[in-house]
Amino acid sequence: MSTETNSQTATSIKVADSPFLKALVQQIRAQDTFGTYSKWKDELVLSPFVVTKERKKKISLDKEIDPATHLRIISFYRAIAAVIEQETGTFCQVIVNLNSEGFGYAFIWSGRLIVVNKSMRDAQRFGFNSLEKLAERAERLIKSGLDAIDRFPEAAKA
Repeated sequence: MSTETNSQTATSIKVADSPFLKALVQQIRAQDTFGTYSKWKDELVLSPFVVTKERKKKISLDKEIDPATHLRIISFYRAIAAVIEQETGTFCQVIVNLNSEGFGYAFIWSGRLIVVNKSMRDAQRFGFNSLEKLAERAERLIKSGLDAIDRFPEAAKA
């Protein structure tokens, strides 16, 4: 995989224009204990999230999820939680549980309220066709979480 190729296909959206993409870059850089990504452009940091349909077909479902993919999934949901926290001021927590076959779930909750509940399968192939698709999917989940908190604010603050 060439990060240069991924970066070129993923640059039509600006990271600075999306609160989610900015939060995702922060989540990834927070995990970078050696400072590898500190000088990289944001789009290059996000390039592993861009996985074309052709590349997805080549990823075997017979093997376990590699640690880099697992970390991308966790970072994705933590960034969603961070944006929901920023918007609502409520503390959100994340749990991602995946088995070795690529099945599992992700929860984001605040207080006693589950604000995002997402089942996953074929997690080995986690990725999006473009940064736009990545941002769109995350924004739908963020909106869903914000709507849940608006409907049940007492549970979210409990």
